[in-house]
Amino acid sequence: MQFRTELIPKPSGQDQIGVNSQILTVGSCFADVIGSELLANKINTLVNPFGTVFNPVSIQKQLSYVTKHILPDPQLFIQNQDVHLHFDFHSSFWDTDRLVLQSKLENKITEVGQFAKKTDFLIVTLGTAFVYRHLATDQIVANCHKTPAQAFKKELLSLSEMIDSLHSIIQLFSHSTIILTLSPVRHTRDTLEGNQVSKSLLRIACHEVLQSHQNVHYFPAYELMLDDLRDYRFYKSDLIHPNEVAEAYIFEKFAETYFSDDLKHFIKKWQPIRSALKHTVVQQGTVAHRQFKEDLLRKLEKLNKIVDLSIEIAFCATN
Repeated sequence: MQFRTELIPKPSGQDQIGVNSQILTVGSCFADVIGSELLANKINTLVNPFGTVFNPVSIQKQLSYVTKHILPDPQLFIQNQDVHLHFDFHSSFWDTDRLVLQSKLENKITEVGQFAKKTDFLIVTLGTAFVYRHLATDQIVANCHKTPAQAFKKELLSLSEMIDSLHSIIQLFSHSTIILTLSPVRHTRDTLEGNQVSKSLLRIACHEVLQSHQNVHYFPAYELMLDDLRDYRFYKSDLIHPNEVAEAYIFEKFAETYFSDDLKHFIKKWQPIRSALKHTVVQQGTVAHRQFKEDLLRKLEKLNKIVDLSIEIAFCATN
């Protein structure tokens, strides 16, 4: 007997992530989750470089900044007490001096732009179709930065607006394989009913663009959470965010779908080493500890021929 409906994503065919692939993740907090796990498995990944951003219009705008090297819109700088921020970027980008903040943003745009030129895979995680329009500039913003609510109008993006944004992203990254996914986090601030409307529109937009682009895939992270796992024991205590078990399960499905055989083979060897590096040494300096460290160094040096493990080798040698 079966007590759940297991969702098994189809293999990605020739569009596979390899040991030497370069990946950029952008979007909601799930872009951080999947990007961090890619990094932990020694895959060259730039994880959500501008912080979390939830709607497709703002994601498209940020990616336009980096691929076209557009300077931050001067109209969207704001001052909140003694802190300067920008409506197109996360609150982690701030400074007490506006010119310094502008310089930070320009440098980050350049840095991400250089990485984007060589990006093999772009992973876009969409969170919501609801947006906030800044009334003074008539622009959709990525972050309201605790500005009074009367400065904005909340809107639900139309299907055509989202499809246009996704098409623009695909054009900007025509040299890359693009993986679209919906965040498995439910945006309850929009109400559960509103979240369903939002996610449904986002899913349709993804479906539409898939029909006309060979280099675009859809990975069902949202469906894995709601239909495969389908149980509150897989949520954190807020009952909104997936817990570590759910995140690991979804990433496992992602790996099965997109990882090449060579990468899977590397990770099989890397995982026990990764666990060993986390090992807390109690009896340091003993014969057993020296043997453990020598064995670990040998394994690291062997895998170092495949990926750069110089940091791990240095750590192991000094601990």
